[in-house]
Amino acid sequence: MHVLGPTDPLPQRPVRRVAVAGPAGAGKSTLARTLCERLGVPYVEFESFYLGPGWTVRETWQDDVLRFLDGEVWAIEWQGEQVRERLTARLDVLVWLDHPRALHMTRVVMRTLRRRVGRGSKIAGGNVEGPLRTFFTDPEHIVKLAWRYHPMMRARVRKVIDENRYPGLVVVRLRGQRQVDQWLRGAFDQAAV
Repeated sequence: MHVLGPTDPLPQRPVRRVAVAGPAGAGKSTLARTLCERLGVPYVEFESFYLGPGWTVRETWQDDVLRFLDGEVWAIEWQGEQVRERLTARLDVLVWLDHPRALHMTRVVMRTLRRRVGRGSKIAGGNVEGPLRTFFTDPEHIVKLAWRYHPMMRARVRKVIDENRYPGLVVVRLRGQRQVDQWLRGAFDQAAV
C-alpha cells in the first residue's frame, strides 16, 4: 500500500476507480463529481443509492451500490458501512480529505444555511434538512454528526492503512483545499491520462 501526499506521483496509471473519504462537509461529493468529470464518466452521488423520500432507506441500496462498483471507471464517496469493505477492495485510489476540523465544520454549517434558504445542494430522495433550530434539540443534526464523524473517519482510514489488506491500494491524504487543488492539477491529472 502506498500513502501519498498532494505532490507525490500516483504509481498506477491510469486511475480508474476512486473513492473520497472524509466527514460531512469535507467536500467528498464535490471532489467525486470533479473526478468523474475528469474521468469522463457520469457522477452518481452515494446518497442517491441510500436515501428515499422522507429520509427512508432504500431497500435495494446495497445491491445498487455493488452493481455500480462493477463498472470499470468511477469515482464516489467512501460511505456505507455495509458496503465499504467491498468498495475498498475495488479501489485504485482512496482520497482521504483529512482537513482540519474548523474547515469542514465551516463548510457543513454554510451548506446547511444555504439549503435552508433554497440555494444549496439538493439532498437525495427529495429530502430537506430540518429547521436550523433543531440543532439544539436533534442529537442527529448534520452539524453535530459532522463534529462526531471527524475522528471516526480518521480512525476508519487509519485502520485501512494499518491493516494493509489491499497492497495495491493508494491512499492520498489531503489536508485543506489548497492540497486538493494541487493534487488535482498535478498527480491526478498526470495519472488519469
